[in-house]
Amino acid sequence: MKIEYKSKEKLRALRCLLRTDPVPEEGEDVAATISATETLSEEEREELRRELAKVEEEIQTLSQVLAAKEKHLTEIKRKLGINSLQELKQNIAKGWQDVTATSAYKKTSETLSQAGQKASAAFSSVGSVITKKLEDVKNSPTFKSFEEKVENLKSKVGGTKPAGGDFGEVLNSTANASSTTTEPLPEQTQESL
Repeated sequence: MKIEYKSKEKLRALRCLLRTDPVPEEGEDVAATISATETLSEEEREELRRELAKVEEEIQTLSQVLAAKEKHLTEIKRKLGINSLQELKQNIAKGWQDVTATSAYKKTSETLSQAGQKASAAFSSVGSVITKKLEDVKNSPTFKSFEEKVENLKSKVGGTKPAGGDFGEVLNSTANASSTTTEPLPEQTQESL
């Protein structure tokens, strides 16, 4: 049976792959390797040609069997309703599972988790420090004096609001009513001058 190939280049490439001649190593005499193939008898050459033809035929048969199996696989997937998108999803899921199983991924994940915990702790402590500083500023005499002056100015400019304002206003008015002012108001100091 004669096997036909689509191109002579494929046949040559296949023959090169099937060659059993030793490839000369670096420093070996190439002429010695060539002379070994020339010393084959005609009978040995014919035997090698028959073997080459047989191997080529087996390759062709295997290629046809593979194509038939791939076609059968496609048909089974079609009957099961498995489409390319589902296959891609499965491949990606399996690939991700394989990646997460590697030691490199586990080490990286562990390192990032530790870094996240440290960053969270750092942000938490920074937030606590900022909150404490703001409370210190709010409780300082300077801020309280400024707050009282703003409240006084607000009451003079806006007048009094009816009861039942927002919660912050009620708290501020209660705090102002219960605190005693030792400093004279800015208007009083200006009027006395």
